[in-house]
Amino acid sequence: MSTLTSHKLCLKDSFTFSRPRSASPYACNRVYFRWRSPQAAAIANFHLPMRSYEVKNRTNVDDIKALRLITAIKTPYLPDGRFDLEAYDALVNMQINGGAEAVIVGGTTGEGQLMSWDEHIMLIGHTVNCFGSRIKVIGNTGSNSTREAIHATEQGFAVGMHAALHINPYYGKTSNEGMIAHFESVLSMGPAIVYNVPSRTSQDIPPQVMHSLAQSTNFAGVKECVGHERIKQYTDNKIVVWSGNDDQCHDSRWLYGATGVVSVTSNLIPGLIGQLMFKGKNSSLNAKLMPLIEWLFQEPNPIGLNTALAQLGVARPVFRLPYVPLPLEKRIEFVRIVKEIGRENFVGDKDVQVLDDDDFILLGRY
Repeated sequence: MSTLTSHKLCLKDSFTFSRPRSASPYACNRVYFRWRSPQAAAIANFHLPMRSYEVKNRTNVDDIKALRLITAIKTPYLPDGRFDLEAYDALVNMQINGGAEAVIVGGTTGEGQLMSWDEHIMLIGHTVNCFGSRIKVIGNTGSNSTREAIHATEQGFAVGMHAALHINPYYGKTSNEGMIAHFESVLSMGPAIVYNVPSRTSQDIPPQVMHSLAQSTNFAGVKECVGHERIKQYTDNKIVVWSGNDDQCHDSRWLYGATGVVSVTSNLIPGLIGQLMFKGKNSSLNAKLMPLIEWLFQEPNPIGLNTALAQLGVARPVFRLPYVPLPLEKRIEFVRIVKEIGRENFVGDKDVQVLDDDDFILLGRY
């Protein structure tokens, strides 16, 4: 009752009653009024109470800043299009055993763009529940809609993710000031990595925006895909950066000051990508891996990765459209690359094989 009493509104604070000047004093059966909105109707950056301030089990932003090898994890599917959690769990275990320190769940590689938000948050929660004590779980809760990004990020932290990944609003692009307001709306909830990939969003996040965001205590750093010079510009100003380009990650790490990489290739060879990140300059290993990296990205990610994991027997050959497997000649080429690098360096324990077109299942409805 005390709560209700403290929130009740007095009518005279919300309504102004008046009688038209021309009205007869005897014609007062009707009441004329002008409604005025209560001041409490609009509260800037208001979040529901689910955003707890309890810090006992929260991740310190410095723990996120220290990560060197982050795998953008693949999401495997069953033939009916549901998540294949058995295959997913096996793949995450392979990342942990290979030295990965974190996974990004539901990113572009994990096909978060093909998930409902229920699926998305469920997979984040599942990953935290099964692996959260062994590896950092970074949920991709970004969106081009600020409202959706806020809601998903609240839910992601509520189910226990350690940090969020946030992209700038794409397609319906905004101004620099709009980008800052968008990111600030979610930075208050917990540690966050800002993701800059102009090739997908068609809009670069300029350094002045990133420098402004870096003032937030929850700003962990930048996943940057523009290239070495941009990375050096940030590292010279003490901003943590992860390379978003596997073909550049070795040089970004050892020549331009990047802390590490958010890697697609580590889904396949976590141990070897770990060597590039943890054990100093190794130009010969980097050159040895370049044919695999170029093969993976000859078509937009995750087409190559999905094809490779199917041929390694780690994931079923099930694709959610609009993704389709690489053509047969490219699948044959992958087998050759695996043998050159060494099958023992790849995830899984089955022989690599060339799959036929009929082996793949393509799903438009799931």
